Amino acid sequence: MGHEISRSGIGFAPWRPSIGIIVASFVLCSQSALADESGISFWLPGQFGSLAAVPQAAPGWALGAVYYHTTVSASGNVAAAREIQVGRIPPTVNVSLNANLNAQADLIILAPTYTFATPVLGGQLAMGVTGIFGRTSTTIDGTLTASVGGFAATRMGSISDSLTSVGDLYPVVTLKWNNGVHNWMTYATGDIPVGAYDPNRLSNIGIGHGAIDGGGGYTYLNPATGHEFSGVAGFTYNFKNPDTQVQSGVDFHFDWGASQFLSKQLFVGLVGYAYQQISDDTGPHPIQNGFRSRVLGVGPQIGYLFPVGNMQGYLNLKGYGEFDAANRPSGWNTWLTFSISPTAPDSTVTPTRHLVTK
Repeated sequence: MGHEISRSGIGFAPWRPSIGIIVASFVLCSQSALADESGISFWLPGQFGSLAAVPQAAPGWALGAVYYHTTVSASGNVAAAREIQVGRIPPTVNVSLNANLNAQADLIILAPTYTFATPVLGGQLAMGVTGIFGRTSTTIDGTLTASVGGFAATRMGSISDSLTSVGDLYPVVTLKWNNGVHNWMTYATGDIPVGAYDPNRLSNIGIGHGAIDGGGGYTYLNPATGHEFSGVAGFTYNFKNPDTQVQSGVDFHFDWGASQFLSKQLFVGLVGYAYQQISDDTGPHPIQNGFRSRVLGVGPQIGYLFPVGNMQGYLNLKGYGEFDAANRPSGWNTWLTFSISPTAPDSTVTPTRHLVTK
C-alpha cells in the first residue's frame, strides 16, 4: 500500500515520505505453490506484509510489480496426487507411490489499483486487478504401482513438464481506516479462471476453477518510534473444478510482517505466514484422504523509499523459508517488489503533529 508517514519524536526528525506499497493488491497463485486439490491453492501465502492495512497517501492510480521465485519439493501423497491427476487413475484402482516431486516457478505479477477520493463507511476504498505471466516447471521421480482385481502394473522413471504462459485474473477490493497509530482493513478478492490450465499437465499457471476469498487485517504504525506490525487473516472458498470434478476445501491463511524504520527511507524486519486447510477436499481419489494441507513460513525483509518525479517509488525484498508442511510441498520463495503511487498533497499541519496516512 502507499503510505505517508510524518514523524517528530525520539530519534527521528520530522519526515513525510509516501510509501507506495501495494502488497495487499497482489492476489495471485502459482501451481508451483501447492496445496488443496493435487496440492494447489488459490491463495499464495506471503501476499500481505508490513503496512498492509495503512491507507494510501492520496487517491488515484498506483501500480505494483513483483518478481516472484519459488523452489519446492515433496513426496508421499502430494506426488501421488499429481500422478493420479495427470494419469487419470480412477477411484476403483488401488495405488501406491514411492516418488518425489520438485517444482519451480518464476513469475511476473502486475497489480494496477485505483484509490477513490470519496470515503466509504468512513474508510478509503480501493479497487484493482492482478495478472500474472511466467514460467513454471514440475518433475516427478519414482515408482507407481496400480492394481485392480488380480492385475498390477508398475511405472518407474521420471515425468516432467514446463509451461510459459499467463495466469488467472484476480480482482480485489479493499476498505481501510486510520486512527492515529492504529489502522484497519477489510478485503475481498477472487479467482477468474482464464489462465493457462490443463488437468493433463504437471505444470499450470491457472488453477482451473473459481474461488472467493475475504478477510481483514490490522497495522500498528508508530511514527515517533518507527515500530510497525501488521497481520491479515482470511478464508478461501473454492468452487468445483469442472475438469476433474474435485472441489478443494475451505482454507485459512494468516500473513504478518514486523519492521523497524531506520530512517525516513529505509526499514528492515521479518515476515511470515501460516496456511491451514480447514475442511476436506471432495471428489478426490481415496488415497488422498481429504488432502488437508498446511505450511508455515518465515524470513527477513528490507524496504526502501525514493521519489520518482512527482510520485513515490518503493522497493522491497523479502524471502520465506517454509516448514511444518502437510500435503503440500515446502521449500523457499522470494519476492522483489517495486511499486509507484501518488504522493500526499502538501500539508499545512504543524510539524509536531504525527500523521499516518497512505
